[in-house]
Amino acid sequence: MDFFAQQDLARRNTRLLVALFLLAVLLLVALTNVLVAAFLFFSADYNIYSGSREGMSGFLSYFSWARFGTIGLAITSTIFMVVLWMWIRLSTGGKTVAEGMGGTRLLPQSSDPAERRCLNVVAEMALAANMPAPAVYVLNDERGINAFAAGTTPANAVVAVTRGAIEHLKRHELQGVIAHEFSHILNGDMRLNIRLAALLKGITFIGDTGQLLLRGGHRVGSGASARGGNATLSLLGVALWLLGLMGGLAAGFIKAAISRQKEYLADASAVQFTRSTDGIGDALKVIGGYIPGTLVHAARAVEMSHIFFGEVTHRLWQVWATHPPLRERILRVDPYWNGQYIERRPSRYNWRQSRSGATDMYDNRAGLAAAVLAGALLDDTGLRPEPPPETQAQPATQVDADFEPDPEQLERETAARQDIPIAFVQHSHEPLGAQALVFALLLGDEPPVRQKQLAIIASAGVSGLELLVHTLNPDVIALGAPRRLPLLELCLPALKAMSQAQYRVFKQTLALLIQADAQVKLHEWCLFQLLRHYLDPEFVKTTPSRPRYRKLQQVAQSVQTVLSLLAHESSGDSVHVFRLGVDSLGLPDLSLLPKEQCSVTAFSRAVRTLADCYPLLKPRLLKAMNLTAAGDGNLSAVEWEIITSTAAVMDCPAPTNHQMRAS
Repeated sequence: MDFFAQQDLARRNTRLLVALFLLAVLLLVALTNVLVAAFLFFSADYNIYSGSREGMSGFLSYFSWARFGTIGLAITSTIFMVVLWMWIRLSTGGKTVAEGMGGTRLLPQSSDPAERRCLNVVAEMALAANMPAPAVYVLNDERGINAFAAGTTPANAVVAVTRGAIEHLKRHELQGVIAHEFSHILNGDMRLNIRLAALLKGITFIGDTGQLLLRGGHRVGSGASARGGNATLSLLGVALWLLGLMGGLAAGFIKAAISRQKEYLADASAVQFTRSTDGIGDALKVIGGYIPGTLVHAARAVEMSHIFFGEVTHRLWQVWATHPPLRERILRVDPYWNGQYIERRPSRYNWRQSRSGATDMYDNRAGLAAAVLAGALLDDTGLRPEPPPETQAQPATQVDADFEPDPEQLERETAARQDIPIAFVQHSHEPLGAQALVFALLLGDEPPVRQKQLAIIASAGVSGLELLVHTLNPDVIALGAPRRLPLLELCLPALKAMSQAQYRVFKQTLALLIQADAQVKLHEWCLFQLLRHYLDPEFVKTTPSRPRYRKLQQVAQSVQTVLSLLAHESSGDSVHVFRLGVDSLGLPDLSLLPKEQCSVTAFSRAVRTLADCYPLLKPRLLKAMNLTAAGDGNLSAVEWEIITSTAAVMDCPAPTNHQMRAS
């Protein structure tokens, strides 16, 4: 799947979205003018028995450009303010959306089997997508099988799943659903979806206001004057509600027009990530045979329906459906499907127990006391429900979610796959251990520098951190450059679980460790950029790169700097490997810069410039970097770190090792 091409398509779909939005606003302005003219006409010149003396000409006389402009300005100003407020709110990252839906963050130390399995599946799909694992949320109140990915960039993305999904899907089925959501992260759908939600909220806000006025008209005041005021409020509410109804229909049509084809693409991408049609195909078949289906009852679910894996409500007309029909989605991935769904019986689970499992570090005694008290009251009143018969727990021929292998086995598999000691994998699941591993990667070789760095860590005031860094450092250094990046990516989920104050101390300590020897080494820059790129959006408001450069000639100087640094890092002939890169970009006039001009500062500035290129230019740049780095026939770990860090700063998926060698 060419995710860069899909990102470019998403950017062009944004233009379509804006065009449809402006058309919907224009229709609302026109409809409002019609309603105002009708109100003035009927109140001034219309008799219920004899009708109007002037007819249609009298009705048209109530239209004027001045009134049209006034009404248009009022409506567009209101919509603009609502859209701006919504965009500011949602652009902070996917966690705002997930928490607004009632989602609970899953922490790496969760003891709940379903949650641990979900975290492991997300980590597996992140490895397949060649990106760090995003934060994971669970919607504990939802029995329907559904999921969504939200955020504006891969760095602030989150994946959210319903409790029904993690309880009732088998491992390969959950992999298919999560892989589907990773496609939305990588191909630019998330940012488009956030824009869509912000724009459409401006349209539907008018109807929401009408509903509030209708409710207020029935509740406020008493007496003749109050009844007259209530009638006015109700009349205004009906008018706004009608406008909102039309706006809602327009919003539904826009969501359907933008979203449907993306779901087919994401299903196909899930097959690519999992290398099997069974995962996504069986998940869709389970949804078809599962009574709650994909329904989601969260307050904002309908408003954000276009970001979910499946429909969150029942639709009477497919024309406003945000997702293709389930049967068509199944047949796209399994053309030989026999038409039979996979049946799963909904189970009754106590999500509050799972929630406590996800937050073991917090005190849950109040919740436990409340549960005991509720149980006592039920016993006293005789209302405690009888447990369902064991034979009704699950159909005999179907088994629900499988929670094997156990977490310890998965840790051993991760350690073996990444060639990293299992103790490091276990430390990476805790914020303290993850910080210690990152700091250990930065400790210098010279004893004076190392002692200064350990003193900096001790001054951070985190109990036990200095000792743990000192203990882990020899084995971390022994891993060597090839294992630095995998170890860093393992630490990211736990680092995202820090508080904002803890992250501030962590980042300050990180910067001081890098500056301890009064110079910034290239691998230190790579590590810092990766951490900043994936952690900053979790704690502070960040501004993603914006496409500004359509042609490579506009960034030729930055290309020259980046490729020159890679050429000097190569073990081959610097001039030869540099020419391989620039020739692939069609920039033959560029020449290799002296090594003195390829400082880390100049390289950093050049990479930030390249981040503002249009999406379709970025794969060409990464390919040129690969040709230069591997021009000597070997892609070293340091060169791989440089390319991966550059891809992160450029807000684009890093190529896999296989893709790098193939190019």
